[in-house]
Amino acid sequence: MVKGTIRPFTVLPKLPPELQSLQTLAYNMWWCWHPDAVALFRRIDPDLYELTDNSPVKLLSATPQTRFEQLAKDDGFLAHLERVLQKLNDYLEAPTWYQEHYPPTVEAEKEPFRIAYFSMEFGIHESIPEYSGGLGVLAGDHLKSASDLGIPLIGVTLMFRQGYFRQYLNVDGWQQERYPENDFFNLPLVAVTDTEGAPLLIRIPFPNREVVVRVWRVQVGRVPLYLLDANIPQNAPDDRNITAQLYGGDQDMRIRQEMVLGIGGIRTLRALGLDPTVCHMNEGHSAFCGLERIRMLMSEKNAPFATALEVVKAGTCFTTHTPVPAGNDTFPASTVEYYLGQYMHAFRMDRHDFLGLGRQSPRDENEPFGMTVLALKLANVSNGVSQLHGRVSRRMWQKIWPGLPESEIPVHSITNGIHTQSWLAPEMTQLYDRYLGIQWEEQPANHDVWKRVDRIPDEELWRTHERRRERLVAFARKRLKDQMKQRGVTHAELATAEEVLDPEALTIGFARRFATYKRGTLIFRNLERLAALVNHKDRPVQFIFAGKAHPKDTGGKELIAQIQRFARQSEFRRRVVFIEDYDMHIARTLVQGVDVWLNNPRRPFEASGTSGMKICGNGGLNLSVLDGWWVEGYQGDNGFAIGAGEEYSESATSYQDDVESRALYDLLEKEIVPLYYARGSDGLPRGWLKMMKRSISTLTPVFNTNRMLEEYMRKSYWPSKERYAELSANDLKLAAELAQWRRRVLQNWGQVRVEAVDRQGVDTMKVGDDIMVTAHVHLGPLTPSDVEVQLFHGQLDSLGDISEPQTVSMGVAVGPEPSANGEASQIFRGRIPCRSSGQFGFCVRVLPKHRNLPHAFEPGLVTWG
Repeated sequence: MVKGTIRPFTVLPKLPPELQSLQTLAYNMWWCWHPDAVALFRRIDPDLYELTDNSPVKLLSATPQTRFEQLAKDDGFLAHLERVLQKLNDYLEAPTWYQEHYPPTVEAEKEPFRIAYFSMEFGIHESIPEYSGGLGVLAGDHLKSASDLGIPLIGVTLMFRQGYFRQYLNVDGWQQERYPENDFFNLPLVAVTDTEGAPLLIRIPFPNREVVVRVWRVQVGRVPLYLLDANIPQNAPDDRNITAQLYGGDQDMRIRQEMVLGIGGIRTLRALGLDPTVCHMNEGHSAFCGLERIRMLMSEKNAPFATALEVVKAGTCFTTHTPVPAGNDTFPASTVEYYLGQYMHAFRMDRHDFLGLGRQSPRDENEPFGMTVLALKLANVSNGVSQLHGRVSRRMWQKIWPGLPESEIPVHSITNGIHTQSWLAPEMTQLYDRYLGIQWEEQPANHDVWKRVDRIPDEELWRTHERRRERLVAFARKRLKDQMKQRGVTHAELATAEEVLDPEALTIGFARRFATYKRGTLIFRNLERLAALVNHKDRPVQFIFAGKAHPKDTGGKELIAQIQRFARQSEFRRRVVFIEDYDMHIARTLVQGVDVWLNNPRRPFEASGTSGMKICGNGGLNLSVLDGWWVEGYQGDNGFAIGAGEEYSESATSYQDDVESRALYDLLEKEIVPLYYARGSDGLPRGWLKMMKRSISTLTPVFNTNRMLEEYMRKSYWPSKERYAELSANDLKLAAELAQWRRRVLQNWGQVRVEAVDRQGVDTMKVGDDIMVTAHVHLGPLTPSDVEVQLFHGQLDSLGDISEPQTVSMGVAVGPEPSANGEASQIFRGRIPCRSSGQFGFCVRVLPKHRNLPHAFEPGLVTWG
């Protein structure tokens, strides 16, 4: 331990003037989704590039000065550098989709539209290890497509000095974790400074202290990502650990991380002069950002809590990713009171009302404080990440809106996608450039462009795919050898690594987080059938596995250990491989090289899943349970489905595994293997190639983040921006009116009742007839303009319920008339068209109505007749 004061200083590579622009390229992550830019950095030193985690910043630091001097005189390299730099400049200056579809207005110049996208992790590239899995990779792809489309989005996250753990397996196949420290100065980070050039420091209120964070920036094309770092001398040692590990620590550490992300994130944007119009919370981790925005409005505008809440809610969107209640963060009431008590006091709320913000049943003292519940209550637009997940989410959070049928719970769906260019093999990029034209890059969601896939000659597509499978096999062998060396195996065992896998065999990939519901070992359910598949003399099949289990997930670790044990058995040794330390580099290599991507979770626990989307543009085929995105993607001729979308009870999981493993073997034996190995006289699998092209043309234009971002703009960002602007105007005048209206409606809703319903027409109607309905509704002190009276109607199912309802608004017929008890009631009339035959039903209901509500269901009030 050094006793003296250590004075830090930074050493940067000394680049010749001719190579200075390498630094510019290295510090904009645009390079990572442009093959020509990747090729430029590899050209400096291919081996060193791989040794430095494919990181240009590390590469430039590790490259000897003599090599730079050589490159400065290399005309070919300088021309390549100039070409890539020009591409970056053209990209940054080109007109964008956003400018075309949302042209600027005079008002926009006064109040710039900004979307702050909060996520606990961002997977942009393996050289920035700030992600654990699918959520982070999706967030990284979200930024890349926002950049491509020119959407004014800003990313906010934490800068973890150890990131997520690195994985290795011991001799028994049991997962071990190590946490290497990130060297911030060898990452593409730029320190954010204040007006005087000193590091920008943000102070976040904690009990009896402040936690201070330093701010870093990563540039992702046009989009900045700000990262908050608590590991600085101004903090106590325990607080410095807030940004030590992604998803590390206990509940106490988690709430502190989420305070830094949400509250610290908003304060950072404010300090940078980048106040967001709309905040998008990617999962509930950042939901405290809403509380901070409310506090700021109350303080700066002298607004009451209810008014500030209306404004903040109007400018907030939320995406939930977790289809099981246990996967959503909750905290004990005492923990929330301790850490956020000052917000409760600032809002002038009692503890019941404050804690009720995070409870489905606000007055249930036994219910913990849920971050997803808080996010749902603070957002005006909420969505799941696939159509099926939207339905699951509506079922999960129904208690927040009591009285509403499940189908009308205000959680819609925007299905996830992937950033197409980030996951395509360079050879496929060249192939698409040749036969599709460059439009596929600029318009990856254009179906007409992808229909041109049929123009690609079968021979060319197949040879391209074969080369990538060969590269995957070589990669897997090298990784396996490195893993075996680390475990200290004998030379004889090491030699077997050269013989694993066959570059020409049908290759199936399975790589994802190893959670028990994803059933990583389902294919091993019948070892005899599996052995026959993998060891067939003429039609062998092989499997490559990868993935990490959460450090505390013993069940997930056991699955990995089982696969390792199977892989060592003689009948599987050459056909089953587990690649350790799964990251984006391994994922990219796998999705570019496999023939089939296997996915077999227990439905409906896969909210979306994006790994299978990544193989589509690369020509791979999906073999999946009908869960998550595959419910929407599968069309019968563009991949394979395990089962027919059945769901089983928790008590029947073993039976489910038996049924679905048999279905999996049957598919492999009777459909997949025969189709793959059915070759014509020219050696081409024509049937397989037809399915490859069908997969590319039907799935690639749909399941990409450009389509996803366009949907977010249309359904979430722009409507939220307009509501936020409207409620913020004139010193929050409309927000105050809305809050006042909401208070009046809540106080008087108990008096609303449907007193009588009359219908004209007989019980048996004819198609084309209309049923006229009159409703007598008692509104108490409320007026007809405060409510919407609806006819809720549709076909009856076998239980007598309306399973797929439709609604018709009823109009005010005449003025109030006395009811039987002497109180005035209002008459409403409407008609139900009879468009088809069958058994139908209807009822009358009353909902609150206000032009500044995002939807009538948002207040959670409904009265049924």
